[in-house]
Amino acid sequence: DVQLVESGGGSVQAGGSLTLSCAAGRYTYKRNCMGWFRQRPGKDREGLAVLWIGGATTTYADSVEGRFIITRDKTKDLVYLQMNGLQPEDSAMYYCAAICNVRYVDFRVVRGQGTQVTVS
Repeated sequence: DVQLVESGGGSVQAGGSLTLSCAAGRYTYKRNCMGWFRQRPGKDREGLAVLWIGGATTTYADSVEGRFIITRDKTKDLVYLQMNGLQPEDSAMYYCAAICNVRYVDFRVVRGQGTQVTVS
């Protein structure tokens, strides 16, 4: 079974930063791309960032471009999402997922259990 395990969420004041981690294990070697999305209560899934494993190319949603950075630690099979300049509207459940496109996140996407981020 695929296991994606997120960590690093929490509560932060507006303007603060958090770094989320995703333990993706050997799954990253089977994928061309990995990413992050979030979901706020009553809202649809919002793709945030995608990392193309081979060339390390990244793409970002307009809402987080310039504030969030997606990276990967090859030696530890970890995928990170560094989030800077957090605002209350960034409060959501954040998921590491097997996505290649920030514009569309299918409800069947392989993802972790999520980690909550709250900005006040």
